[in-house]
Amino acid sequence: MRAVKLVGPGTLQLAEVDVPVPGPGEVRIKIAGAGLCHSDLHVLEMGEAWPFFGGTVGHEGAGWVDALGSEVAGLAEGDAVIVNLVWGCGHCRPCTEGRDNACRVNGSRNLFPTTPGLGPDGAMAEYMLVPARQLEQLGAIDPVIAGPLADAALTPMHAINSARDRLTPGSTAVLIGIGGLGHLGLQIMKATTAARVIALDTDEAKLAVAREHGADLVLPSDSSAAQRILDDTGGYGVDVVLDFVGAQPTVDLATAVVAPEGLIRFVGLGGGRFPFAADADSVSLPWGVNAQRSYGGTRADLLEVIALAQQGKLVVETVRYPLADFQQAFDDLAAGKVLGRAILVP
Repeated sequence: MRAVKLVGPGTLQLAEVDVPVPGPGEVRIKIAGAGLCHSDLHVLEMGEAWPFFGGTVGHEGAGWVDALGSEVAGLAEGDAVIVNLVWGCGHCRPCTEGRDNACRVNGSRNLFPTTPGLGPDGAMAEYMLVPARQLEQLGAIDPVIAGPLADAALTPMHAINSARDRLTPGSTAVLIGIGGLGHLGLQIMKATTAARVIALDTDEAKLAVAREHGADLVLPSDSSAAQRILDDTGGYGVDVVLDFVGAQPTVDLATAVVAPEGLIRFVGLGGGRFPFAADADSVSLPWGVNAQRSYGGTRADLLEVIALAQQGKLVVETVRYPLADFQQAFDDLAAGKVLGRAILVP
């Protein structure tokens, strides 16, 4: 079979490898589609600092059950399934408390839990082996376009779930970056909260997507954006900011518009920073602000995402590429040419 391998620092290659055979508790999936993520670009940009070479990339995968190993129940050949993003152990205290994205067995204080394509072989291939417990049924959802639900929808859902106590009637939320994650985060916000949503991006095409999906106010993310948001909120600021970019300009924007006791969720990996001091300074952040880096999501978050998609309330904007055109897909993503999510189709 064909698989996209990270063979060296910043280098991908389409390789011919053996079709995997499922062992006890494993399932072989015939991949229908695999999403591309800016995290994949981040891995390439890490160069020699990335610790895992030789594996198949891709952490957004969906397809059909192709073969079952022993000790697998509840699945049958032909079932449409999605691969969970975070492979928690299921037994440690964080996992049993429902915080499997903080698994202490398959992760550590400084390392994210096991994630397909970022260690174990991922979904940018014709077939993939997955532990049966890391699969969820898709029902009538088309698996060709379902892969991004595993991250591009899961990750915003987790960030939004962590802020629900502030997303009450009369609240205002800012979403920065209406790309792969942001366009799904906007849909989740509109479908599951009463918050008024302000959406920002630098790309007019993505701002058009924000309007299409019901943003209450759409603004270009430029030097005037912070003041326009403050003017819109009477100078007080917004209750929640979701930053799907994380670059310095968007981090500066997030901290400039958040209200006292507001919440900021940094989801993007753009490398931005802000000063934080345990003193009386209320310039860098107003009093009481809760700022958090948000990683992935939990099994419960994924089930919520699947339910929304099954109800037709969550639609993934996609650009499809044949698996053999993986490099073009990566290049287009890096150049900002992808509206929504790029998907490799074997």
